[in-house]
Amino acid sequence: QVQLVESGGGLVQPGGSLRLSCAASGSISSIETMAWYLQAPGRARELVASIERGGTTNYADSVKGRFTISRDNAKNTVYLQMNSLKPEDTAVYYCNADVWTIRLVNYWGKGTLVTVSS
Repeated sequence: QVQLVESGGGLVQPGGSLRLSCAASGSISSIETMAWYLQAPGRARELVASIERGGTTNYADSVKGRFTISRDNAKNTVYLQMNSLKPEDTAVYYCNADVWTIRLVNYWGKGTLVTVSS
């Protein structure tokens, strides 16, 4: 089986920065798209950013210019550098990945809470 484990969440003041990490482990042949989603209280889960295996990235309009997604294919890890954080960025952030084992399967992490508050 494959597991995605997020880390790096926490409490930060408005204008601050956090770096989230998500490491995939298990019987992995390769990973295609890796992504970060957020879910704020009472709202649906939504895409924050995604990155293809070759490095092509995509961002939600709300985070463009503030967040940067990157990945280390050798470590099966994806990162989200979050700068200029705003209270409205407060949410649980989930890692998502399309993983090749014997077939292509989509996996989710359990999430990490980011709270932006003074």
